[in-house]
Amino acid sequence: EKQAEDNSPECSEPGTMDLKFPSSRKYISISVPSKSQAMSPHIKSVDDVVVLGMNLSKFSKPTQFFICVSGVFMFYLIYGYLQELIFSVEGFKPFGWYLTLVQFGFYSIFGLIELQLIQDKRRRIPGKTYMIIAFLTVGTMGLSNTSLGYLNYPTQVIFKCCKLIPVMIGGVFIQGKRYNIVDVSAALCMSLGLIWFTLADSTVAPNFNLTGVILISLALCADAVIGNVQEKAMKLHNGSNSEMVLYSYSIGFVYILFGLTCTSGLSPAVTFCSKHPVQTYGYAFLFSLTGYFGISFVLALIKIFGALLAVTVTTGRKAMTIVLSFLFFAKPFTLQYVWSGLLVVLGIFLNVYSKNMDKIKLPSLLGVWKKSVEERKSRTLSQTV
Repeated sequence: EKQAEDNSPECSEPGTMDLKFPSSRKYISISVPSKSQAMSPHIKSVDDVVVLGMNLSKFSKPTQFFICVSGVFMFYLIYGYLQELIFSVEGFKPFGWYLTLVQFGFYSIFGLIELQLIQDKRRRIPGKTYMIIAFLTVGTMGLSNTSLGYLNYPTQVIFKCCKLIPVMIGGVFIQGKRYNIVDVSAALCMSLGLIWFTLADSTVAPNFNLTGVILISLALCADAVIGNVQEKAMKLHNGSNSEMVLYSYSIGFVYILFGLTCTSGLSPAVTFCSKHPVQTYGYAFLFSLTGYFGISFVLALIKIFGALLAVTVTTGRKAMTIVLSFLFFAKPFTLQYVWSGLLVVLGIFLNVYSKNMDKIKLPSLLGVWKKSVEERKSRTLSQTV
């Protein structure tokens, strides 16, 4: 054993410690990296959630939620107003795909600028994943914009709000998630409330078209999948929001440009928009800017709280967008809108409760009944005494 110890190789590198076990004659080497080999601080910052230059990781969870929800509501309410304003321009309705192309172009520019402002510019998510995400993004936004040429704006928004259940189904099949009865009840309440809203809208202002329904339904399916794919990719590869926006929308821009070129839909759209540059390109720039800011907060919600809560927040935002649509653009009104809206609010409450069941203790029906029985017995006993 002594001879083995004498003949054993000793590490000559600094910062390395060997633990010797004579009985087993094995060595455990523990290396301590030098200061020059220490991890760069910007690599650690990838774990942080940065939105528009603001590091949300420094705040508590409730503060992060408040900031993200405020950003989603503020920017997407303006986004919805501008979207309806663009399609109110006479003659623009057939050019929904071209608006999506312009929107994707602006998103790519904004994402490139934001990516240059952060320290870590490396692409972490594989290119194949971005091609799938870009295809789904083209589907959900392109089909959604195009459906406005066939449906009125509140009906289009209502259809998009019904994606809560497909998102849960996608979470089960894509990420293997399991949801409790409260989450399922929340999804059912919100979807039933929004469907009731659609029926009321069809009664007072029927403007349905089968083509529009098919387009928005396909957009709904793509929208239901994309949130789960984004959440899985960002958590698996630790990608940043700016990276996700840049690569997914730039690849989507190529997809749409190729499709419009093949279908000869590019030239008429360019001719029309050149005659109305302010109402088209001007509004499209503001429309894209607010949408880019809004999608940054949505991606932060997905990364921090998950796809289901993010969809719940955006669904509530869509309900508010519908209210503002009735205020700024003249439409008939019925009380069924109020009852369906209250059902949606109930669904939002159930979803928030499901995320905080350990903090919010609601009394069960069995507990209330047992308590009332005990109080009755105590009153009877006191009266007897």
